[in-house]
Amino acid sequence: MTDERNESERAAVRGLLRAITKYLGHDVAPEWESALYAVPRHRFLPDLIWSADDLTPCRRTDDPAGWWAAAYAENPVVTQVNDGQETDDDPVPTSSLSDPSIVLRMLEMLELRPGMKVLEIGTGPGWNCGLLSHRLGSDLVTSIEVDPAVTARARATLHELGLSPVVVCGDGNRGWPSGARYARVIGTCAFRSVPPDLIAQTEPGGLILLPWDSPWLGWGLLLLTVAEDGSAEGRFHPHSAFMLNRRQRSGVRLYRDVVRDEHVPQESCTELPAHDIAEDRWDLAFTLGVQLGNVWKAWDDDPNVDGVARRLWLATTDTRSWAAVDWAGEGSNGFSVWQHGERRLWDEVAKAHAWWLDSKEPGPDRFGLTVSTTGDHRYWLDNPENVVRASDQTS
Repeated sequence: MTDERNESERAAVRGLLRAITKYLGHDVAPEWESALYAVPRHRFLPDLIWSADDLTPCRRTDDPAGWWAAAYAENPVVTQVNDGQETDDDPVPTSSLSDPSIVLRMLEMLELRPGMKVLEIGTGPGWNCGLLSHRLGSDLVTSIEVDPAVTARARATLHELGLSPVVVCGDGNRGWPSGARYARVIGTCAFRSVPPDLIAQTEPGGLILLPWDSPWLGWGLLLLTVAEDGSAEGRFHPHSAFMLNRRQRSGVRLYRDVVRDEHVPQESCTELPAHDIAEDRWDLAFTLGVQLGNVWKAWDDDPNVDGVARRLWLATTDTRSWAAVDWAGEGSNGFSVWQHGERRLWDEVAKAHAWWLDSKEPGPDRFGLTVSTTGDHRYWLDNPENVVRASDQTS
């Protein structure tokens, strides 16, 4: 039975390697291939998991075949919802095992060499930490996880596999100064700003790789190089989506926190269609996220027509400004706009959209970020001198 089980695991890893190789466009490096066999992905899954697409639950004891298929599919697997709390709210994913192809792509981007010390932000189930530990040695890997239960389970699983990295329960935004300085820092949760402690704890010439998020769109990677003076600079890379760092969540709700009966919005018209602005086009959405900062969007569906979005809402995460855009109705060529607060959000959107068109519709790979020694963030297009937005790190 043991031999059959081992061969089943190896066959599953071989299938995973084929999928990863197809995604990367080249063979997986031998050191990572060895890690994939030595650190089996299924060992990091709890008994109860959820699909990443629709959060359908799957329990290993009830559906072992479905559970096993999820473990070695080329998809993320949700391992916790609602921060592990019992609640009547709809399930919201709060911890997961990342898509294996994205995991390997990010590990490749780190350009690891023997002897490098690595800090991971977001241990999660622990698989990524396990791969790093197998490649570099446990003594060179430190991982931080904010959730105590998730931390304990990841640490136990790693130890069962003979791995003993430093696994800390704490706030990853503060890094782990006891182990500094690090040659590489990698995040497995998304960030909306670069925590200054992570830069300070990275050696000059070291790399920081973080999944990137804006309230408008969470879909990209940021790879920074730390300079001798303590600043950091690098470019964005497309195609990734991670759960947001818990310490950087906004938690704003439209009708609870933003729109109030006493608000008297300014009314106007626009010929720029709301659907064109909010469509699922990642290059435009990434640009709007960079240009607008702390602005998010939400659709208000028409209650009389199933699945039809009626009104586009925009709001700042500090709840001080909002805008709503509606189709003006039959016989009209335009849209009605209402804006409230210190910022005129739809005007900003229209300006950013025009800039995007004039700039030849750039995607994430044309953008970069410089983080100064004081923590200021300067976003640029094509080169650091072409600044498109400057903000402090809290925006």
